[in-house]
Amino acid sequence: MRLDVLTIFPEMFKGFLSQSIIKRAQEKGLVEILLHDLRQYTSDKHGTVDDYPYGGGPGMILKPEPVFRAVESVQSQAPRGMVILLTPQGEQYHHRMAMSLSGEKRMLLICGRYKGLDERIRTLADREISIGDYVLTGGELPAMVIIDSVVRQVPGVLGDQESAWSDSFFGGILDAPQFTRPGVFRGLRVPEVLLSGDHGQIRIWRKKEALRRTLQRRPEILKIISLTEEDERLIAQIQEENRGSESAGG
Repeated sequence: MRLDVLTIFPEMFKGFLSQSIIKRAQEKGLVEILLHDLRQYTSDKHGTVDDYPYGGGPGMILKPEPVFRAVESVQSQAPRGMVILLTPQGEQYHHRMAMSLSGEKRMLLICGRYKGLDERIRTLADREISIGDYVLTGGELPAMVIIDSVVRQVPGVLGDQESAWSDSFFGGILDAPQFTRPGVFRGLRVPEVLLSGDHGQIRIWRKKEALRRTLQRRPEILKIISLTEEDERLIAQIQEENRGSESAGG
């Protein structure tokens, strides 16, 4: 996979790209990540990438000329990659999207900046993506989020692929609680079932606790995913336990 990033602050990525999983993925040759400084595609000596908006208003917006030049230059290096514009007006990012994007051979991420961007820049994008309903200074942090979440899905990147398979949202729900040694810490004990060695019971416990956590924290997820008969049975058990706890408390 090749990932190109178009930004006016390439230095922001240096530490991120030289650490941990992202670094190892590049060293293994599984991922190639290239940074492109938008200022290198400007036509004036000051490297101007922004201007005042027509019609007035506060703030500066990203000019179309350098972005078009940069995208056309990068895309001339075949094969053409999917162009993603990072903007708060884009579709909401989620795990299923990360998994889908991990199948792309090449992507170009355009980091927006300033108050906004010239509307004509949108014609370059195959997709517009937002990582959340909040305002950031620019698209650099969203680009890092997408790179991190996509790269870990590329086969061979993680030493233990089951680590990715057990991530929250991989199966559509939150992950179950996890524990490590010691078995007792400040009076808090690891659930006995995890110490039992019974892998069948451990699997059921984890599935049930994952569903319980999703029901408590993100119940809307359970309305949009496909539940198995086992899922529905475990959810019924959880709801019955909750009713029992409420009755005991009341």
